[in-house]
Amino acid sequence: MNQQAPSSISIRQLQIFVQLAESRSFAEAALRLHLSQPALSIAIRKFEETVGGSLLSRSTRMVELTPEGRAFLPIAQRLLHDWDEAFTDLHNLFAMQRGKLTIAAMPSFANSLLPRMLKLFHQQHANINISLLDVVMERVMEAVLDGRAELGIIFEAQHMQGLEFIPLVDDSFVVLVNPEHPLSQESVLTWPDLQGQSYVAMNRGSTIRAWCEEAINQADARINMVAEASQLSTVGQLVAAGLGVSVVPAICREDMLRRGLCCVPLQHQGPAKRIGVIRRIRSNLSVPATQFLTLLLENFAVQTASDNSP
Repeated sequence: MNQQAPSSISIRQLQIFVQLAESRSFAEAALRLHLSQPALSIAIRKFEETVGGSLLSRSTRMVELTPEGRAFLPIAQRLLHDWDEAFTDLHNLFAMQRGKLTIAAMPSFANSLLPRMLKLFHQQHANINISLLDVVMERVMEAVLDGRAELGIIFEAQHMQGLEFIPLVDDSFVVLVNPEHPLSQESVLTWPDLQGQSYVAMNRGSTIRAWCEEAINQADARINMVAEASQLSTVGQLVAAGLGVSVVPAICREDMLRRGLCCVPLQHQGPAKRIGVIRRIRSNLSVPATQFLTLLLENFAVQTASDNSP
């Protein structure tokens, strides 16, 4: 017999062979497989032609396995088991019974509004493992572009090649001050009000730093910068230590209030800064990522950050 390619063997043929080998009876196997005995005989004969030799001995009333059949039986059983497992796993992925959701987000969002969204998602899909990359904005875009994260949450940027931006919430800025600082008693502040104050800034090169410097120039203010940091949480710690004041996104307000700091609205700060979700253009999101994106859109729909604050 001419041996055919393994790809010509079907799952149905494996099922027929295993059922016949386990039952040792054409009548019983035909009944379990919902086939007539002649159809079963034809099917097993075609399978033997495909593999290139006899797997069953039909010399007695009971079906017996040839040595080759006995050697192949555990292999066929394992293949069927793996096949069933594969489709069970695939079904569970689509049914959200298992899977993974990886999100990259700016720390300002990861420390404020995102935990509530992740809690809602987990309540609805408890079997989905959640991985959160809380990194600066530039690293968020890199993580989404190289596939380490399906979704990212950032401020809208001028250059987002290869990425689709979906708006979520409009953010503004607040002045961050120690509660013992005289400015903590003010109801609203402007950039000129911060002249003469020690100022803690984000590192040069960050989007927040660029926006603040642009606003400072427009206000023709002179700011006394005494320190800078790469993370907003570190900026908060420096302000809490009394090193100076700072200006941060309003989305950080909840986190900064928990640290015991005061957030005073900043007036004349220019257009609101939009926060949104990014994904790779023309990428197919997994079911968990699609569900989480839907959850975000349902809960935000371009609000202002203060709308989500207590």
